[in-house]
Amino acid sequence: MVLSGLQKYILKKGLEGEKNTVNKAVLKRFYVGQKISPSEEDKLNIITKSVDKLIKRGLIRGVGIKTAKKWFIKEVVLTKEGTKKAKELLGRQQKLPFKKYKDKK
Repeated sequence: MVLSGLQKYILKKGLEGEKNTVNKAVLKRFYVGQKISPSEEDKLNIITKSVDKLIKRGLIRGVGIKTAKKWFIKEVVLTKEGTKKAKELLGRQQKLPFKKYKDKK
């Protein structure tokens, strides 16, 4: 599974947050310090699309308000799979070898 830089940022911030949650306003900080930054409207669209993709992959859940036409996501919560993926990105998830070892007798 290939993740964009923003999606990796969302997962990492989820681990830092209380109860694995991140407010959507915090996600805008991803663009701070970049030489070329998109407009505010584009930032919101890009963040929304990245969050939607992560929800479809089952890595996060969105918390917000649903109107008749659309969802307004206020914050995101990491799922169990999202927590594992975030730890893997940070290098804290141990990878076990799955090779079958033969006993030499």
